[in-house]
Amino acid sequence: MPPIRKSVVAGQFYPGTKDRLLKILSGLTEKVKKEEALGAMSPHAGYIYSGSVAGKVLSHLKERDLFVIIGPNHTGNGEPFSVFSAGKWETPLGTVDIDEEFARRLIAQSGLFKPDEAAHAGEHSVEVQIPFLQYLMKDFRIVPIIIKSMEIKNLKKAGIEIAEALKESKKNATIIASSDMTHYEPQAEAERKDKSALEAILNIDEDGLIDTVTRMNISMCGIAPVITMLSAVKFLGADNAELIDYKTSGDSSGDYSSVVGYGGVIIK
Repeated sequence: MPPIRKSVVAGQFYPGTKDRLLKILSGLTEKVKKEEALGAMSPHAGYIYSGSVAGKVLSHLKERDLFVIIGPNHTGNGEPFSVFSAGKWETPLGTVDIDEEFARRLIAQSGLFKPDEAAHAGEHSVEVQIPFLQYLMKDFRIVPIIIKSMEIKNLKKAGIEIAEALKESKKNATIIASSDMTHYEPQAEAERKDKSALEAILNIDEDGLIDTVTRMNISMCGIAPVITMLSAVKFLGADNAELIDYKTSGDSSGDYSSVVGYGGVIIK
């Protein structure tokens, strides 16, 4: 029987009951012009901290058949390029089907992606995006991917492999990279560093992002998913990126002495 991946951070990162989750999502999302986005970057902290940025950026996305959601590996478990390739994901809002056909195609054509549930078992970076999509969209499937590799050549190759599989399958899809930005630095320093990283992302420049993050020592946990997403959307012809929102945890907590940065970007 295909697996059902149960929520692991419901009740922690976001409300664990349907009614409370719907109430918070109604306040975090917006009625805005929908965009035909090839890619997006969305943060993955608890909704109290990053939910307004995630809600705003995901509110801009048009309905799609497929969302390829790429997150970083915080647990260290599983394959370097891990695809949850069959079954369903469950949140308090119900279940979402995995696009098994696309997952099989990607794995079969790739030298990197492997079917693997271990990397996803306790990982929150993909999970926290899904309730927003359930709230905003009517009918869609997902392919969750967790990346722990930091080999730049492979990250770029992974993006191209995703893009090629999307082209061949003719899927109407958006690739979401799940990432927070600077971690646990004073507000002014986080803003300074994140402004430089966001400039590279808005230029759809994965090499520029790598250089900036390395040179400025930016503790951006999802750089691997973002590089992969940028490589994919560039291959698919993206030429326009827009910063939807940027905030820090200090904007919620009131403590600006040690913050985490959250950026929301869409790429068309």
